[in-house]
Amino acid sequence: MPFLTDLLRSIWDRILDNKGKVTSTGGFLFGIIVTLALKDLYPDLEASYRRRIRQLRGVNIPHPLPGQTDYVRLEDHTRRNSKIVTDPQDVRRTHDRDAAEKIAVGIEGMIGNTPLIKLRALSEAVGCEILAKAEFLNGAGNSPKDRVALSMINHAEAEGLLVPGRGDVVYEGTVGSTGISLAAVCRARGYGCYICMPNDVATEKSTLLTNLGATVERVLPASIIDQDQFVNVARRRAEEHTSSSNQKGQGFFADQFENTANYLANQSTTGPEIYAQCGGRLDAFVSGAGTGGTISGVALALKPLLPNLKVVLADPQGSGLYNKVKYGVMFSSTETEGTRRRHQVDSVVEGVGINRLTANFEAGMGLVDDAVKVTDEQAMRMARWVVQREGVFIGASSAVNLVAAVRVGRDLGKGGRVVTIICDSGTRHLSRFWKGVGELAVSGEEGSAELNLILDMEK
Repeated sequence: MPFLTDLLRSIWDRILDNKGKVTSTGGFLFGIIVTLALKDLYPDLEASYRRRIRQLRGVNIPHPLPGQTDYVRLEDHTRRNSKIVTDPQDVRRTHDRDAAEKIAVGIEGMIGNTPLIKLRALSEAVGCEILAKAEFLNGAGNSPKDRVALSMINHAEAEGLLVPGRGDVVYEGTVGSTGISLAAVCRARGYGCYICMPNDVATEKSTLLTNLGATVERVLPASIIDQDQFVNVARRRAEEHTSSSNQKGQGFFADQFENTANYLANQSTTGPEIYAQCGGRLDAFVSGAGTGGTISGVALALKPLLPNLKVVLADPQGSGLYNKVKYGVMFSSTETEGTRRRHQVDSVVEGVGINRLTANFEAGMGLVDDAVKVTDEQAMRMARWVVQREGVFIGASSAVNLVAAVRVGRDLGKGGRVVTIICDSGTRHLSRFWKGVGELAVSGEEGSAELNLILDMEK
């Protein structure tokens, strides 16, 4: 013990000089002593520091893998712009605004901002970019008519024609998609929905409408001049509701063909979305026209921004719009006496094509540059081509759009970009359109060769 005492006294004398100040040698020795003393304590300090960081960040610090020499350094990644997932408390503190802005409010919040997708196989086969606005991903009725239904109801409420809680009912004449969208939005807003439709429309549409809570009245197909035509029946039912003392509220006839809230919805939403998603770079927009709201609204939105944009109508057989755009005469060969097989439009395609001018189509008709006529067989073969090579199960009007888009894209050639619309899923067209697709003979051709056969079929 005396030896240890003498050693400590000797070390202490080297640390301090005669005046009691630390010498340079003393400082070095003191550092060695402190290091040796804390050697065993350091792992505990390190572990404590790591635990504190984990509490702050809510993440586990990864340990090096066997053989890994690039060990994790102690760094602070707790800044607000860090991409590391934080604990709930941190989310509430730092991301309240972002989280709230990403929450859709009601089914109306799921309408619009649909993705624009590049159809890879089709683009490669054509040699031109074919882009499709996936309107079947709208969240109410799963078609572009969601935008129209919401717009018509919003405008009617603004004008006092519809009042929530009053017992009002929305009436519409439709071959399906608009009715389905209206039924969904009406449910969300608390209105009744009454749909009149031709009795030769695919039965799955009326079944869906019934399950959405709409009243469905199926009538014989007829010309628009016939008072028993489905649109005229819907108008009459709305008037009867309003004048009846036995029914609550009022009847509102949506009138999608003439109600300009239709094209305004596409002018204010669909068109600007396409422009933004394309970065302002597109050469042509292709769309069919039933009411005409989509092609007019998008043309009115895009043409002022892109004066060289080519707007092309895709028109099915039996519709007169093709001749109206091409030659200025509203006429279809199927209207010739003795040749018409159906009272509406002589085509298996539903929801597109018409033999009269509507207010919505006239709003943008002057901006439509060209038209492409599409036969039923071309549309059916295109639908089969797309589902086999893209995995996208499309409906009839979407197939018409794609046939026309491919024709336009082939003319544009390499570097061109065409945008069109995928309107709805093939699940609404099983009993008519897709039944016909299944009955077609398989050509045996592949890729672009088969597309050329589709495009070159006699029209």
